[in-house]
Amino acid sequence: MELVTTVLQLALTTATPIALGAYAGLFSERSGVVNIAIEGMMLMAAMMASFVSAYTNSLFLGVVAGLLTGALMAGLHAVVSIKYKTDQIISGTVINFLAAGVTGHLYQAYLVPPRWPGSAGTFPAMPIPVLSDIPIIGPILFDHQPIVYIMVILTFVIHYVLWYTPWGLRMRAVGEHPRAADTLGINVYFTRYANVMIGGLLAGLAGIWLTLEWVGSFNINMTNGRGFIALAALIFGRWTPFGAFGAALLFGLANAAQIRTQTMFPQVPAEFLQMLPYLLTILVATLRRPIPPAAVGQPYEKA
Repeated sequence: MELVTTVLQLALTTATPIALGAYAGLFSERSGVVNIAIEGMMLMAAMMASFVSAYTNSLFLGVVAGLLTGALMAGLHAVVSIKYKTDQIISGTVINFLAAGVTGHLYQAYLVPPRWPGSAGTFPAMPIPVLSDIPIIGPILFDHQPIVYIMVILTFVIHYVLWYTPWGLRMRAVGEHPRAADTLGINVYFTRYANVMIGGLLAGLAGIWLTLEWVGSFNINMTNGRGFIALAALIFGRWTPFGAFGAALLFGLANAAQIRTQTMFPQVPAEFLQMLPYLLTILVATLRRPIPPAAVGQPYEKA
């Protein structure tokens, strides 16, 4: 039972960046902008969070830097996609390559000795009093670091915003029928810009998790495909927060099982076990063919 509890706790933890990345894609694609740049946004945010926190010795400033970096990268994608109407797949791909190149250079220049001042550490676990003492459920749900809690709370907040607020209604209208939304007085351009930027903040938070909660420092290409897995979770979850959360948990469970199996059976090749989450991603993408928002990926030209 202890092993099951440990695996499920780890599953929720490792599902965090995937869920946050999926929520980033949800805001962007529900408003009509394809976003495959989540990987690059996460990677840049992870690097800046590590860089700023190390050089200022402040985890808080690292969080601020990571969020702003995610928003800045999303802003670049928004301008290129919305204002200049560039193919959104190409724009996202370029941003991913840009992030890989910039982070690789800055890592070699500033994040390795002798210039590297050392990690500022990671956020400590914050077990919730009383609730964390509940057998089985307590350690799984109520004994985590702060970003894990934030991710769970955001699942409910985003669900409410998407389905029960004017903002969510406008977002969905712009992603489904932008011309009709425009005739009703909704500013299509502003709605898309704003939601892509919100998505950038969420992708930035996913990157922050990597360096300030999970590892403690930045490594080259440390996102390791999580941004693309987040997109698979979003599609599998039919562009809904609860669906994306469930898919992220599924991927997190596969990742947790891989980590635990690798620990318990070191004779099994690590590369084989590390394939499991990605094989699951391929399987999910093959089995599920949900219908995306009708206007996603289509540049809007105001009449």
